Amino acid sequence: MSKRRFVALFAAAAMATTLFVGCGSGAKDENATKQEESTKQEQKGKDIKIGLSTDEGGLNDKSFNQSADKGIKDAQKELGVQYFPIESQKKEDYEQNLQTLALDQDCNLTFAIGFQMQKAAENIAKANADKKFAIVDAVVEQPNVQSLMFKEEEGSFLVGVIAAKTTKTNKIGFIGGKDFPSINKFAAGYMAGARAINPDIKVVVKYADSFADTNKGYEFGKAEYNEGCDIVYHAAGGVGIGLFKVADELKKAGKEVWAIGVDQDQAVTVSDYKDIILTSMIKRVDIATNQAVKDVVNDQFKGGKTTTFGLKEDGVGIADTSKNHVSAEILDLVKKYEDAIKAGKIKVPETKENAAKFTTDAVK
Repeated sequence: MSKRRFVALFAAAAMATTLFVGCGSGAKDENATKQEESTKQEQKGKDIKIGLSTDEGGLNDKSFNQSADKGIKDAQKELGVQYFPIESQKKEDYEQNLQTLALDQDCNLTFAIGFQMQKAAENIAKANADKKFAIVDAVVEQPNVQSLMFKEEEGSFLVGVIAAKTTKTNKIGFIGGKDFPSINKFAAGYMAGARAINPDIKVVVKYADSFADTNKGYEFGKAEYNEGCDIVYHAAGGVGIGLFKVADELKKAGKEVWAIGVDQDQAVTVSDYKDIILTSMIKRVDIATNQAVKDVVNDQFKGGKTTTFGLKEDGVGIADTSKNHVSAEILDLVKKYEDAIKAGKIKVPETKENAAKFTTDAVK
């Protein structure tokens, strides 16, 4: 080999080695930076205290409160934040619970879960302007409060489509926890979705005046099934367990009835009743609470702001287990309605009055 060729080969090998080492070094540096940022964030998270006061039903309601709790627990695993949840037994507990969390526990962020806590959150936020708060399902116009809202009507529209395509009696039911605007959004969306399929369908609406009384769920569910409804959707927290119980009994007795869950995939969270839960309307409260915690940890919390989660934001939708009882043909139709809502071709009504008049030809 000539001396000149040897030098050229040596130079090429040296360059290749340098490039290889350089690339490896860059990847290592990037990984090290990410690891360092993650460690810093976790260390910062350990100094952050998060409080949560539930509405009625408690942390284990298999629905709304439990979803809010899950979002914070997920943040706790990821960021190491300290977490202090309190269960409200009655309305009179709301202000005291929020005060305890904000002052006695010295929480950096305190959650008020549910529209019933609106006034309590407003009062405590006003009295503690140096503290941060977040409320789910209500708007509190205070500079230290972040309001987290959902387009429940959009997700409910989709389960209304499923109900109307599945019913054999053309009569379906709804049980709300209380007759409030935020609960009526569930009813309105459900009615509108059903009417999109069949304008002549009948929807029976009742209110349990509770989010915890399973006996009322059983009683109201039985009444609606006896009235000829073969599918009943609930937006009533723990009350829904009673609905599932009576649907299960009727199905075992030979009647073809279904129930529709809410907030979480209740065929999973209440798996004993998975055989009678046709579908569930998912409301991702966990996404909202998780993001609010991260905002505090990252010094990005913005008080006086309302954030709304709909189909576009993946804040509502239908359960993955829907495919267990709902045909692929119906689910394809549901997807078309979902796309139409996302595209603005369908504006889902928020009130029962408007839902009762709703029609659409956006999906053919």
